[in-house]
Amino acid sequence: MKTYQMSFNLIEEFDEIAGSNNQDLIQENANVDGKSPMGMMGLFASTSAKYYAIEQLLSEEVKQVYTDGYIHIHDLDYYVTGTTTCVQIPLGKVLKDGFDTGHGHMREPNSILSAMALASIIFQSNQNQQHGGQAMSNFDFDLAPYVYKTYEKNVQLLKNLQANCDIEEKAWELTDREVFQACEAFIHNSNSMHSRGGGQVPFISINYGLDTSKEGRMLVKNMLLATQKGLGNGETPIFPIQIFKVKEGINLQQSDVNYDLFRLSLETTAKRLFPNYVFVDAPFNLQYFQADDPETHIATMGCRTRVLANVNGKSTPVGRGNLSFTSINLPLIALESDGIEAFWGKLDHYIDIACQQLLERFDYQSCKTPIHFKFLYGQGIWRDAAELHPSDTLEDVLKQGTLSVGYVGLAEALVALIGKHHGESDEAQALGLRIISYMREKMDAWTKKMTLNFTLLATPAESYAGKALKMTRKKHGVIEGVTDKEWFTNSNHVPVEYQINAIHKIKKEAPYHALTNAGHITYVELAEDASKNIDALETYVLAMKENGIGYGSFNVPVDRCLQCGYNGVIYNECPKCQTSEEQEIERIRRITGYLVGSMDKWNGSKRNEEQNRVKHGRGK
Repeated sequence: MKTYQMSFNLIEEFDEIAGSNNQDLIQENANVDGKSPMGMMGLFASTSAKYYAIEQLLSEEVKQVYTDGYIHIHDLDYYVTGTTTCVQIPLGKVLKDGFDTGHGHMREPNSILSAMALASIIFQSNQNQQHGGQAMSNFDFDLAPYVYKTYEKNVQLLKNLQANCDIEEKAWELTDREVFQACEAFIHNSNSMHSRGGGQVPFISINYGLDTSKEGRMLVKNMLLATQKGLGNGETPIFPIQIFKVKEGINLQQSDVNYDLFRLSLETTAKRLFPNYVFVDAPFNLQYFQADDPETHIATMGCRTRVLANVNGKSTPVGRGNLSFTSINLPLIALESDGIEAFWGKLDHYIDIACQQLLERFDYQSCKTPIHFKFLYGQGIWRDAAELHPSDTLEDVLKQGTLSVGYVGLAEALVALIGKHHGESDEAQALGLRIISYMREKMDAWTKKMTLNFTLLATPAESYAGKALKMTRKKHGVIEGVTDKEWFTNSNHVPVEYQINAIHKIKKEAPYHALTNAGHITYVELAEDASKNIDALETYVLAMKENGIGYGSFNVPVDRCLQCGYNGVIYNECPKCQTSEEQEIERIRRITGYLVGSMDKWNGSKRNEEQNRVKHGRGK
């Protein structure tokens, strides 16, 4: 049997890292500066950790299918640490109880300024405990009490000054200013804090939009306005990823109390690419929704990860997250199947191996104790973890997390099987839905069998889109429609280069959202300045909602001239200083559910993919 050790020479890998200008190698993660000292150290550590995990932690069958390219174990380098992927932080609870970062105790804040400063510290402290991102699922509900505390302080201040004005009105005016300052500071902190040895800013997301109180509405309004303002030189903030929760009766119609915030969110998206949109009324989200219990409201991790149903406790995103995920290379399986019937057998086989690998990793994670993750478990970030003794193992709390199987390249797999992908053929769409439905059924069966939350993920392919393609092409050569690009299409998306109407694209991808309970996203790529047509954005959001999209976002042109500072859409030249030098233009675009700063940080596969995306609208 071929072993990974035979094909992986650690010293050769180190040599390549040390002297490399290979963008695909040093910029595998676009949110890490791979050329920096900490980025370089991280790459050395990652490479050696992967080697150890493969040789010492994977069972022989899993190792074989991994090295042969049929499955991809995400964040394999972090396997050795026993970390989990992500968590929805219970911000309100943590602020109210206070918390200890390991360097001192933080008591409950008494103003919105201090509350949002502590929210930044919570994000930064927890980032080093997990290998994925962190989110806060009810940002508006959780911070509204601190807006009100600020208002009360301002009322008392005005009374002490014996102010000759309507004290209540003036107090709210002062509070509104402070909330904006707090939001602006939070956004600046989000893009300047360091984590993981200084190589990366914390990967953070916030969800909001359903709080109809004066305080909650004020917070959301100012978060959107501060996002529009941008950073110190007008740069588009990369973090936090922001997700606006869309709900009938709250913010979707002109008569709804939060409709003005929905419109403001569209204006902000047009200028800054955030927020994205999660749809509470999608049936697979609505079934858990209880209006009076924000913990039951859907929230995402930003990139697309969804955690909600729970066979081991309350069905809620709050205090829960993904434990790990492993993706299946659908095009490779399709190419090696002699017909569709053979494909089903192979798919079944690799799903079971992927689930077995997730279970092995879960067992490894469960052997850890709270002392290994003092903030995540010791400060009650993870659900029920505060009840653990420092020497307890983690199985009883980790079982509330999710174990996810994902997939890449449904479109290319369909071409390999029947000659067309689901964007161009109803027959292919029907087969695509059969494939993903079968995968979901398998996840549900594993959930029942193991009493663990096995879920199906529409994988955010990122670097894996290129890796899977290269491994498949190495085995099977260049095949038209399958391996003739530099990437495989993310999950079940319609291929980015395929000419398709935006509404038709939404309708094609929507049915897959109901099947992928671990997370999904649908994008609409726009060619023109969306700020000139907010009504069009609203039309697209409504189309997503009506067609059953769970989570959606827009990729709009967001550019900045480095020569004169102009912010806006830049086509061939800057409209202010007329520079046409491409290196003088910073172009912010989206990879998955998040932004990555300038596109010069992208690896080759993702740059190639972006350049081939079909843009809806005329453009220039």
